[in-house]
Amino acid sequence: MQTTRPRSPVPFLGVGVGLRPIHYEAILAAPAPAELGVDWFEAISENYMVPGGRPKRILDEIRARFPIALHGVSLDLGSTDPLDPGHLAQLADLIARHEPAWVSDHLCWTSVAGESLHDLMPLPLTASVLDHVVERVARVQDRLGRRIAVENVSSYVAFAEDEMPEWELLSALAVRADCGLLLDLNNIHVSAHNHGFDAHKYVDAIPCDRVFQLHLAGPSQAGRLLVDTHDHPVPEAVWALYERFIRRAGPVSTLIEWDASIPPFERLAEEAARARSILARVAGETPGERA
Repeated sequence: MQTTRPRSPVPFLGVGVGLRPIHYEAILAAPAPAELGVDWFEAISENYMVPGGRPKRILDEIRARFPIALHGVSLDLGSTDPLDPGHLAQLADLIARHEPAWVSDHLCWTSVAGESLHDLMPLPLTASVLDHVVERVARVQDRLGRRIAVENVSSYVAFAEDEMPEWELLSALAVRADCGLLLDLNNIHVSAHNHGFDAHKYVDAIPCDRVFQLHLAGPSQAGRLLVDTHDHPVPEAVWALYERFIRRAGPVSTLIEWDASIPPFERLAEEAARARSILARVAGETPGERA
């Protein structure tokens, strides 16, 4: 299935951070948004898919001051379970209320026979899986009335059935489903280390015009593996991938993810400042507009 839907320009939001409850007070107490040192926030969709109450009120207040994007973990784009119409309806309501710059979720499966694994499981890299995910992404986009961005996940094992590298499947999905991509450079770094492929080859193969957003985060070491824990500063290898990609793509909205052992907001702002300085330096060295 190949779909085509009207496109609106993907805005460049600058450098943001993940919105976490531990930082609500600091964010809302800032006299002016510029004093926080970040340009936008990414909110986990499921945290705000509630009938009412404090979470939605907080998101209303933050949305009044900043652009936001919605990032989900439960669309289950790769599962063989049916898409959940109730979940899609709640997500559509959240989108209508908060008007995010874009909506994203993961290229993975999370449930079997209706039972959630509460994890982002990688998919076999095969033509039949590609067909399956293209169809499901297209149905989600039709229901929401907009293109979504699909994120690559980290992985620790490979499937014997794999027929192509992940970057080929991800790129083909973006074209055939006419969706965007959320390119997680930390996940590429983690998977490249664990499987022994070239992370530079991965980022060089991604179609720049499909990338809505970039994720930067820090993994943990577990024996010979890297684990996508999002509880460390961004490592130098991920900063290098970041600079490599934006030299080719131009400025892309960038997000610092820090999901465990979360530091004070000021520490996140330091990571955001480094991303902003790289963007500015690369823009000065390679003038031109994004493809």
